[in-house]
Amino acid sequence: MIFPPHCKEVGFVTGKPCGERVYFLTRYMIRDGPAGYEILEVDQDPADRGMMRRVPALRTIAAGKDVAMHPSPVNLHDRAGLMRLARDSGRRCTIFRGLDEHTTFVCDPDPAALLAIHVHDIVPPPRPHLSATLRELERDGLFGELGITFVHHVRDIREIGADVYPCRAAGFTRTLDSDPVGKGEVVAGCMTGAEILKECGVKDAVLRETCPLESIQEEPFIARCCRSEREGVRMYRGKFGGVVHWGATPWTIAETVKKVATGWREHARDRGN
Repeated sequence: MIFPPHCKEVGFVTGKPCGERVYFLTRYMIRDGPAGYEILEVDQDPADRGMMRRVPALRTIAAGKDVAMHPSPVNLHDRAGLMRLARDSGRRCTIFRGLDEHTTFVCDPDPAALLAIHVHDIVPPPRPHLSATLRELERDGLFGELGITFVHHVRDIREIGADVYPCRAAGFTRTLDSDPVGKGEVVAGCMTGAEILKECGVKDAVLRETCPLESIQEEPFIARCCRSEREGVRMYRGKFGGVVHWGATPWTIAETVKKVATGWREHARDRGN
């Protein structure tokens, strides 16, 4: 796969104001020719030290029918999103024009090159806070430099079929924060719910686990939990990942993702992978 790390390395040829020289940051060039777009790799003259440098050689990466131009401007910092669009284009290479008119491209997209972080959350409420926030931050390009993608596991706890659910904020009719629990009733809840039942003297209810953290099977992961003492990045039941609080801010979520990605790669290096 060829995916320039930054659009500053990609030049779009519209003329030759300095003859056969290119800007010193240019590593790739895109040229619109009679047979369609060409993507070229630039070999600069190592002896040059100026802003504009000679080009002893050009190598064609792809041209003609192997190249597609994405039809609309995109956020160039959403690298996972660009890779998905390139994969779906049906061509070897896809050129993308940014919202700021910069340009980049993806050739031979390989989703396996991205680190997959497993996201665990629940609904209702209709908006799963952690999962939805990550989708928004990813769309805005915040994680572009981390080389990651997300696999979302969002559980619908209504499928439990409980008599009582955790709280009114999720829209349930009978909830642990507002209603008494009868003998033998099924309660959808977690460690916190179990403690509330105990402190309220309810001994014969049946608790069905709802905590996203208890659903972890893959690593690395990020999960939501209402227990502040569980927050942080570490091993949890043999799996490496991060835990954020129920109402974590986007900043905290983003910081945790970065720590998970960095920590996982360091962990992999220590294991020699």
